[in-house]
Amino acid sequence: MHDIIIALEAIMSNKMKSMLTALGIIFGVAAVISMLAIGNGAQQEILEQIKMVGVNNIVIVPLINDDKEEAEEGESQSKKFSPGLTLADARAIRTVVPGVENISPEVSYASALQYGGIRYPAKVQGVSVDYFKLYNLPLESGIYFNEEQDKYGMPVCVIGSNVRTKFFNETDPLGKFIKFGNIWLKVIGVLRKTEITVSSFDNAGVNVYNDNIFVPVTTVLLRYNNRATVNKPSSSTGSVISFFGGSISIRTGSTGSAETNYNQLDRIIVQMSDTRLLNSTTELLSRMILRRHQGVKDYEITVPEMLLKQQQRTKDIFNIVLGAIAGISLLVGGIGIMNIMFASVMERIKEIGTRLAIGAKKSDIIAQFLSEAILISVSGGLIGVMLGIFLSYLITMIFEIKTIVSVLSVILAFGISAAVGVIFGYAPAKKASERDPIESLRYE
Repeated sequence: MHDIIIALEAIMSNKMKSMLTALGIIFGVAAVISMLAIGNGAQQEILEQIKMVGVNNIVIVPLINDDKEEAEEGESQSKKFSPGLTLADARAIRTVVPGVENISPEVSYASALQYGGIRYPAKVQGVSVDYFKLYNLPLESGIYFNEEQDKYGMPVCVIGSNVRTKFFNETDPLGKFIKFGNIWLKVIGVLRKTEITVSSFDNAGVNVYNDNIFVPVTTVLLRYNNRATVNKPSSSTGSVISFFGGSISIRTGSTGSAETNYNQLDRIIVQMSDTRLLNSTTELLSRMILRRHQGVKDYEITVPEMLLKQQQRTKDIFNIVLGAIAGISLLVGGIGIMNIMFASVMERIKEIGTRLAIGAKKSDIIAQFLSEAILISVSGGLIGVMLGIFLSYLITMIFEIKTIVSVLSVILAFGISAAVGVIFGYAPAKKASERDPIESLRYE
């Protein structure tokens, strides 16, 4: 305690020098906290964007064979009948598979939207209520459709921001009716515009939703073409089957090789609560759907591995960069403390010699100078923490960059500043204790 009091007296008697010594730690700690805050904010935004395109998703899509390939498979395969990818598959997955957070069966049709004499090509997406949570799609106005509207196939829709701009630039679209194909749909919600281009991930179940119109999947199946209601024809002639106010052309026979899609759904997106469940769940889904499809492998299950790797790589890059910033900033501050403390030893050689001559031990001298270094670094660390939090707030306000100051970053920065005082203060303190008392007293 006596050594700490002496250290405090020495610091107070040399306020300017002590303040200049602490500046390295102050700005080092402030830089670490503000950089970590910027990094945490950027990392969160990037991971949210990755999550938007489905990092925890398992995508199930049908495999559509053309008629020529089916004819070549032989009689044994022709005896097998698969219902294809259906809404019943999605419901079974929801009921049976553990760890499913959200699930969305999807079916889409491309046609034209019409309103007020304007015609615009677009795509209707038949989705479940979970779809909006699955891709974290925010609303600009209105509401999402609910379970009841999906269950009874009500003609309601949520439109993308580009659709709103095209048809409702000067009016509120909520409550208006827009025509898609031959069906009028009531607009109940408008999605917020996204600047993220994810069209390259369309095969992984990702859609650019600015141009889309979203309808309950049951509504699409009831009011548009429901492919599951079409039985596979046995004749070799082409035919057209009409249902639910729509029609679908079926080409069969040895002369044609056109693909015929008998699957009710275009894909099923299954979102897991934890990425660690992806591999085991994929195996379970494969066995489950194979059994439901009578042993016919007419589907494909994919996991967006590239997105998983990108997520991990993003975390690793930020950890490396931020760790380097923290190390360099505090290393500079530590070197500053060591240099100033060495200079302080040289200035106070007579004081060191006097203390040693009147009975002070080497450990007392070490404790005195080490206490000074620690007090300077700790006080600098406290000021640096406050400055770092203020800088993070200022960066958000001025540059509109998202920053997140975490408790861990504050503890880490302050802990390292204290450690810097010990590590870089020890060498000058050790050198001071090893001086010869007689030579110190004679020093001018």
